[in-house]
Amino acid sequence: MKVSFVTLGCDKNTVDSERYLAQLADRGAELAADAAQADVIVINTCGFIDAAKRESIDAIVEAGRLKGEGGARAVVAVGCMVERHKDELAAELPEVDLFLGASEMDRLIPELAARGLIADAPAPHPGVRLFTGALPHIRYLKISEGCDHGCAFCAIPLMRGRHRSFALDEVVREAQLLEAQGAREVNLVAQDLAHYGRDRRDGAGLAQLLDALARETSLPWIRLLYLYSAGLTPALLELMAREPRVVPYLDMPIQHASDAVLARMRRPERRATILDRVAGIRAAVPDVAIRTTCIVGFPGETEDDFARLLAFLEEAQFDRVGAFTYSAQEGTRAAELDDDVPESVKQERLERLNELQRLVTAERYEARVGRTVRAMVDRVHDDGMVQARTVWQADDIDGVTWLDGEPGPPGSLVDVVVEDVDDYDFRASVAGLVSVPASPTRRRPLPLAAATIGSYGR
Repeated sequence: MKVSFVTLGCDKNTVDSERYLAQLADRGAELAADAAQADVIVINTCGFIDAAKRESIDAIVEAGRLKGEGGARAVVAVGCMVERHKDELAAELPEVDLFLGASEMDRLIPELAARGLIADAPAPHPGVRLFTGALPHIRYLKISEGCDHGCAFCAIPLMRGRHRSFALDEVVREAQLLEAQGAREVNLVAQDLAHYGRDRRDGAGLAQLLDALARETSLPWIRLLYLYSAGLTPALLELMAREPRVVPYLDMPIQHASDAVLARMRRPERRATILDRVAGIRAAVPDVAIRTTCIVGFPGETEDDFARLLAFLEEAQFDRVGAFTYSAQEGTRAAELDDDVPESVKQERLERLNELQRLVTAERYEARVGRTVRAMVDRVHDDGMVQARTVWQADDIDGVTWLDGEPGPPGSLVDVVVEDVDDYDFRASVAGLVSVPASPTRRRPLPLAAATIGSYGR
């Protein structure tokens, strides 16, 4: 059997797809590079916002078309959107053979086996993953599932359930497996990385996990994505400051900076607290890059509220900001509020925010011209152009660095001199290759619990 996984949404979905592809491969399935050549097409859906839902539905419809033309034997829809809307989807999309929500993913293998589409064989250990991306030296490592935060606008807890941290040894072992597959940069992902360990009561938090990853792997870059500022403990900041393999980078969503809007959003912090957190991060971790996310047009957002957000962004000087217009999500507290900001006003405010942040980012990037910084080579193009990223640039969201010089193959670390800025990209010259030694305290690979991937971390 040839199987195709169409993965939509966040990097956490990518991790899920890679785990299940490994299970399918263990039963003799082959990965189809193109859904048109697949016997089974699996759509791993996203239900975070309306645009993501539309994209998921379009992908399901396209898979159904391929099946109708005789190219596929089965279409399966799984994941977050299915968790919320299974009954409606089943009624409208009869071409789909199986719907499984995010909480039911452990049924995927048994259901396909029951239909005679795959062999009924033992599953591999948790952590085994079949790479699906474009750059094998960049991988994502999910350290927890679900979320306990009660943000009014967010449906993630309804789709993914309460927060559950994965065991530290299991996370470290999976990182070791990713390293063995060629990973050079591992990006830690969760709904809130800073919440890691709070539910396990074994004393292991995010700082302890990072310390274990540094000791038990030789990964040269470990990056933190999606972390609430409230969880930035002194121990975590101290570790980031002293451990060079944990890159000086934080993806820290704030969503807004008007106290009135933050209160309606049911966010845990207020403007002054967030500003203090940002100052504390920069004091503890020199040269750190901080990225954030904002929502404009939340119910009740006035022009004064929006002006406060703009003023905050100008004062805080984030390196990058991802901004979105609000859309109500069924079942959330915010959906009960009157969506009283016209769509035209939302779009106008989004444009104003993006224009301000473009100027802030340009100023911060210009200040780095002439600096020497470490970078990782991502691609060497046929025309000789070399694409890399500095420690300040996360994959796929923060621009790239174009290099002059001989940097080595993808995955190589180089020191570069930043020479120019082009929008969100740097142009730099190679100052020298970098050799990263193996961790001097690394032990043998840690054992894994005898559990299936489907129950991993549940």
